[in-house]
Amino acid sequence: MSQAPAALADALPIDKYKQAFQEEAREILVELESTLLELNQRPEDGELVGKTFRALHTIKGSGAMFGFDEVAAFTHDLENAFDRVRNGRLRVTPELVDLSLTALDQIKAMLHSANDSGVIDPAAGRNILAQLLHLTGSPDDVRPASAGASPIEVASEPTGEKVQWKICFSPGPGMLRNGADPLLVLRELKQLGELQVTADLSAVPPLAELDPERCYLRWEIALTTAAAREAIADVFLFVEDECELRIEPVAPPADNAASTAQPEETPCKFGRRSEDRAGMSSIRVPTPKLDQFVDLVGELVTVQARLGEIAARAERLTSALRENSMSIRMLPIRGTFERFRRLVHDLARDLRKEVELAIDGGDTELDKTVIDQLGDPLMHLVRNSMDHGIELPELRQAAGKQAVATVCLSARYSGANVLIEVADDGAGIDAAAVRERAIAKGLIDAGAVLTEAQIASLVLSPGFSTARQVTDVSGRGVGMDVVRQRVEALRGTIHLSSRPGLGTTVTLRLPLTLAIIDGLLVRVGHAFFVLPLASSLECVELTREDIASTNGKHVANVRGEVIPYIRLREHFNITSERPEREQIMIAETEDGRCGFVVDEVLGDHQTVIKNLGRFYRHVQFVSGATILGDGTVALILDPDRVIQDALKTVSEARRGHWVPPPTAPPGVSNGLQLNSS
Repeated sequence: MSQAPAALADALPIDKYKQAFQEEAREILVELESTLLELNQRPEDGELVGKTFRALHTIKGSGAMFGFDEVAAFTHDLENAFDRVRNGRLRVTPELVDLSLTALDQIKAMLHSANDSGVIDPAAGRNILAQLLHLTGSPDDVRPASAGASPIEVASEPTGEKVQWKICFSPGPGMLRNGADPLLVLRELKQLGELQVTADLSAVPPLAELDPERCYLRWEIALTTAAAREAIADVFLFVEDECELRIEPVAPPADNAASTAQPEETPCKFGRRSEDRAGMSSIRVPTPKLDQFVDLVGELVTVQARLGEIAARAERLTSALRENSMSIRMLPIRGTFERFRRLVHDLARDLRKEVELAIDGGDTELDKTVIDQLGDPLMHLVRNSMDHGIELPELRQAAGKQAVATVCLSARYSGANVLIEVADDGAGIDAAAVRERAIAKGLIDAGAVLTEAQIASLVLSPGFSTARQVTDVSGRGVGMDVVRQRVEALRGTIHLSSRPGLGTTVTLRLPLTLAIIDGLLVRVGHAFFVLPLASSLECVELTREDIASTNGKHVANVRGEVIPYIRLREHFNITSERPEREQIMIAETEDGRCGFVVDEVLGDHQTVIKNLGRFYRHVQFVSGATILGDGTVALILDPDRVIQDALKTVSEARRGHWVPPPTAPPGVSNGLQLNSS
């Protein structure tokens, strides 16, 4: 009977559970990189050392459990090194941190190659272990990997004060079917100290009723160890959703009695896996299922729009489901920011600069689709700051600055958008060099008069670079152009500001979500438009008397404040008859308050965003389209870009330049008649 679990685990298909381990291990490795970089700054921090050791121990033990023996064996040696650090027999040095980071890269490569999607260099792994042995100088301290240990052997004596723990471990009915092996869990557990195991056979049925794919055993375990409770719980990390587990101290030491007097239970519930990280509960859902889920929600929202008043109950359900689905897609941006600690560390070393990365607003949440596409733009911005913005330490000191520079990644909410900033305290943008380069490339005339903001925006032009030499870091003029294209593809905007000698800030304004937004549905003639509700402030009436009182100028007096407005009818050349009374939708934009004149405001609308085809790829002021309840298509307008397009149109018209008309909505004339007043 004792051999059944292992045999069954080998016979069952466990690819999806191996994949779950790989995904979890990659997340642990990302967190481990940040921990190591913090440890490099605070080498005496025992909490960081313990966190590093536990992460390595988890990868090793779980890797062995799921058949990743090479990963487990490689990680085992690195774990031993940090065990020596934890016990005060080895100091944390920059060499140890750099070598550990290199080892993490090797573990990532090993996980990648396990899917037959990559090739690893065994010599690289041996070289890393050889360097590790040279640093630690402790070949006699290396214990055998857990995969080869006997389940009855007692591990070497742990250091520190020991506590006896009582562990009740009861595998669930699906544990063997899911490919987990309880014996491997016990084998890993015995590495922590002295272990006594008693098997409970009371649940084993008669042979005729026995299901060979179910584990009927449960174990009462007595463990005497100096390890913390967290280390014991980590052993069960990858089977906790398939078992019932209780861990409690039997005889805590006197000095720890106050802290451990109350037994702490860890019941594991069947079904989904729940975690408690940073005080949050989460479940792992594959991205394709999430996308399908949101598509279904979008279709449900469309159907709900048709039901209207007679489906009030369905509307409440739809709203709740929408909020729930959006909350699932919303993820904190901290994970994306943390990935750049390693980049800053490596670039600072290569460029001979001293740079620290600061993170602010890491808990700000964005749509997962937006976060997934932010990696490359942020990487280009950080590299540009490190190469172009940050000065060498001696130059910074000569300018009266601290030798150590700072690159700050921050995020904060702004209405229905998120503002992401990449700021540095470097030399700032050299306006004279940018202007000179722009003239040389024919982007501006030699006599052009430009503001500082306009000069800074030239940096976003395709192929623009002030670097005199092409290096591995920059100089090809593709980085900032890539940033601009990626941000615009996300329906966002980018803004640069710089102060000579004080630094540069690049601000990305991005929508919170790309799936569903709250909008305000309006009508102009037979065309329908949606304005984002988050930027809409109020609606006021516009009569022909109001127009006459301003001599035809496109401004309105709203409670003593003069508000400029844009006639969507004229801007899109909609030729139907204008009503006697129109409506002005006043919105808050980057350029201040502005109005949009429409024929009728139809009310709030939950808008499912659909991408437009290639025919509309150059129409910047349209964010997408949505389908109304009767099947009519409504265009979703970007208020900021509508204003920019209108200003550009009027400016070009006044200078006598012909401007290609904007692409009109379906069924609307494509010509353009300008009112340049």
